[in-house]
Amino acid sequence: MHDWSCDRDFTVVKWDYLNTMDKIAFLHSLVETYGYYALLAGTFFEGETILLIGGLVARLGYLDLSVVMLVAFIGSFSGDQLYFFVGRMKGRELLTRYKTWEKRVEKVHCLMARYHDLIMVGFRFVYGIRILTPLVLGMNRSVKTGRFVLFNAIGAVIWSVAVSAGGYFFGYAIEKLIHNVKHLEIAVLVGIAGVGIAVLAFRKFRRKKC
Repeated sequence: MHDWSCDRDFTVVKWDYLNTMDKIAFLHSLVETYGYYALLAGTFFEGETILLIGGLVARLGYLDLSVVMLVAFIGSFSGDQLYFFVGRMKGRELLTRYKTWEKRVEKVHCLMARYHDLIMVGFRFVYGIRILTPLVLGMNRSVKTGRFVLFNAIGAVIWSVAVSAGGYFFGYAIEKLIHNVKHLEIAVLVGIAGVGIAVLAFRKFRRKKC
């Protein structure tokens, strides 16, 4: 496995060519090296894995859990708010350009029709539509900006607390089983990756309509 602790220029990494172990080691090194800045950047985009790692690293004593939650909230809220405004200004132009988004956009519309305001709170937990949902909501003129800001904030709080706490308590459970947990950080992270990959694979290949 590649020793990421010796690397500092992460921008040259060819992410698609890394295996799962190297990806997890890379994210682990990123969080340990750049701490809250890495979490902020990761949660600005679709960053469940890096936030899980942030929670675990907080359990290991390298970061403060409350600050991890705060940083994750800021990154998640600001990122999805940006996507909303992009949708409001350029959404239809983007949909015309990217035809491959059509099925996921239809799914977002279906979920909006069924769950209304709840989708603005919970879209972060729905695989495959995390970024597209605020963009599509921004295109919908019936969704007022202030209303989206409110529900986006509520959703960001729930997501940042739940996911980081999940990583933290996973580390706690491992600590109960293994006393010297700090020597097994990579093994724990691989465990998280395995669970995450299994869940994502299940969601991806499940053929279930909204």
